Amino acid sequence: MTILSPEQVAAAKANVDAFFGLAGKAFEGVEKLVALNLQVVRSTLAEAQENVTKVPGTTDPQQWFALQAGFTGPFAEKSLSYSRQVLDIASTTQAEVTQLAQTQYERYNARVQALVEEAAKSAPAGSEAAIAAWKSAITATTTLYETLQKTGQQAVQVAGSNFDALTASASKAVRSNSGQAPVAAGAKR
Repeated sequence: MTILSPEQVAAAKANVDAFFGLAGKAFEGVEKLVALNLQVVRSTLAEAQENVTKVPGTTDPQQWFALQAGFTGPFAEKSLSYSRQVLDIASTTQAEVTQLAQTQYERYNARVQALVEEAAKSAPAGSEAAIAAWKSAITATTTLYETLQKTGQQAVQVAGSNFDALTASASKAVRSNSGQAPVAAGAKR
């Protein structure tokens, strides 16, 4: 039977805590998405019911086209709003998971550096080059991790900016189109 040292028990507990922290953040994101989807389904059903009750009262083709135009404008705006909320939930969840991962990485990196320092103290003479190589590898790994993290954050920012620009453009187009009702042939605006 193997007996774990207090350090091993503490490390195992930290790993379990990190796992549940990450899982908790992921489930929070999923929970927010489910709540958003339920809200969208409820409002869509209510609007569909309201719109269906309006249809039998339209006898004039002009009213019919105006009613149809009234359905598409709000739908497009709501689709854009939904997409924005999904992006917000995803980016918030990603940021929280990244923060937890960063904390775990920093803890792990500190443990590895401490291990190398301890090994350096008890290393035989002439092993300075090997210890320097270990330290160099740790530094390179840390630099790579930081670069990848910054690149990921920049990609999320660019995606958010592109989505904002697309949303603004689409919203402007929807507003300009929804303000124009179809005109029957020969009628004046």
